[in-house]
Amino acid sequence: MAGYEPKIIGFLCNWCSYAGADLAGATRLKYPPNLKIIRVPCSGRVAPELVIRAFKEGADGVMVLGCHIGDCHYATGNHRTARRMPVLRALLEFTGIEPERFLVKWVSSSEGELFAQTVREFTEQVRALPPLRDRLK
Repeated sequence: MAGYEPKIIGFLCNWCSYAGADLAGATRLKYPPNLKIIRVPCSGRVAPELVIRAFKEGADGVMVLGCHIGDCHYATGNHRTARRMPVLRALLEFTGIEPERFLVKWVSSSEGELFAQTVREFTEQVRALPPLRDRLK
């Protein structure tokens, strides 16, 4: 669709992924402005209801970024994320939301380039899909 810019919501854990985003900004790495960041204490605190609400409120894509497995500030929060989000992905697919609109990834505080690359790739992936808000009305 010409002129379509997807709205992407990113739930980023405070200790790793948010710090990785901060590093990307501090080192002036380029990534699309489509991402609206929501800083959360831990990726394990991102309830499936929050992701569903983001889609319902107009997001075309949702990212949940957390610490690498074994590096969680809260010990096992990212393990919880790793268990819950695949189930959520299946639920989203069942409801007609393409699984390509949802991303879970581990990005540490020292991985600013990985953060920027992830945002670039995910934005392109979502941009290739039609706007979700038109279908959910």
